[in-house]
Amino acid sequence: MNGLEDLTRFRVDYSDHVATVTIEHAPVNSQDGAFREEIIRIFDILGAETDVRAIVLTGAGKHFSAGAELGNRAAIGAQPGGFQAHNRLVRAAFDVVMECPKPVIAAVHGAAIGAGAVLALVCDILVVAEDAFMSMTEVDYGLAGGVRHVLRSFSPSDARLMIYTARRISGVELHRMNVASVCVPKDEILAEARAIADAIAGKVPLAIVAAKRSFGLTEEMPLRDGYRYEQTQTAALADTEDTKEALLAFKEKRKPVFKGR
Repeated sequence: MNGLEDLTRFRVDYSDHVATVTIEHAPVNSQDGAFREEIIRIFDILGAETDVRAIVLTGAGKHFSAGAELGNRAAIGAQPGGFQAHNRLVRAAFDVVMECPKPVIAAVHGAAIGAGAVLALVCDILVVAEDAFMSMTEVDYGLAGGVRHVLRSFSPSDARLMIYTARRISGVELHRMNVASVCVPKDEILAEARAIADAIAGKVPLAIVAAKRSFGLTEEMPLRDGYRYEQTQTAALADTEDTKEALLAFKEKRKPVFKGR
């Protein structure tokens, strides 16, 4: 795909309106500056590509992502404004996934630690393998971070337990706690995530984009204001080519053909 030929931390594959983004930064898919710059570029490009309707995010090797590289923190702090620039890049690397107009399905196996856990949590749908685990180990290293993202997905008590103790939460537990939508054996995880992505890709593309936009904007709105906003999205979709095609196909009892218009 244009603009993604020179990646060093990721691989991007595409077929049938679904892009699969695989983290490839051996040995544990840790996150450094190059990782963050590349993920921003990847999701900017995929978000703008009309043929892409859903995205699967996964990791190569034994782990999804073991989190941020810690060895360069002293060098970051030694630079004037180093932590300000670093923190801005970290935020952007998470925000670009949350704000991508296409739904992102995280397929998590092995470790998702610290920034790796947050990367999974900013995705729209979380699919975990039975061997997966998530933990926030910042307190083990004199750091603090991830609280707000963890609170989006965990209960207040579970979020605090996770942050304060760095406890590992298994894939089975994540599913039981309704953090993950699906928990499957490791060898089934990509197929499961791809099946979800394929189902999304078969829906009206502009309606999916509008639904994700509504999730992002209405999360902290009062109920009445949020629902009012959703109604404006439905009204805006009414005159689009794909919405008309969906209604006509329903009437004619046939499979619709969507063009993203």
